[in-house]
Amino acid sequence: MSTSARLILLVCAALLSACASRPPPAPVAVKPKPVFNTYASQSFSPAAEDVLFRALGLVGTPYRWGGNTPDSGFDCSGLIGFVYRDAAGISLPRTTRELIVMRAQDVSENNLQTGDLIFFATGGGSQVSHAGIYVGEGRFVHAPQTGGTVKLDTLSKAYWQNAYLSAKRVLPAEHLARNP
Repeated sequence: MSTSARLILLVCAALLSACASRPPPAPVAVKPKPVFNTYASQSFSPAAEDVLFRALGLVGTPYRWGGNTPDSGFDCSGLIGFVYRDAAGISLPRTTRELIVMRAQDVSENNLQTGDLIFFATGGGSQVSHAGIYVGEGRFVHAPQTGGTVKLDTLSKAYWQNAYLSAKRVLPAEHLARNP
């Protein structure tokens, strides 16, 4: 028998024996590893989750003074009004000055929960001039300035610490995300 015939015979025998062997064992179910992100340890109510994801989804939208829609752009209070109206069905006052004096629960900086409104005096003093939506883990979404876009920022920056005024809770307690 020639070498090539022997090789063909060996290959055929190997293939036939592979076909006759037992099927492979069933795959073992492996528990997926948990995904860790900034919000993984929080339990959200649907309203807080909707506010959170709607606000984060608008990051990158252009700033426009007086703007209050994704198509036209946003200023800070226009962003807040749009998010709460669209995500939670809550109508809020239009300006930061009206927002800071509205009847809503005041919240200390240490007790912020996802969905709370935070207020700043960016010009110094105590006159409100800016606002954002707290999203948890020391972060907030806001529309900061002309030429910029809606962005995710952190309260730990010295600028925001120095400008911080107060916070208000718009969502009722049963609609809040619980931050650990």
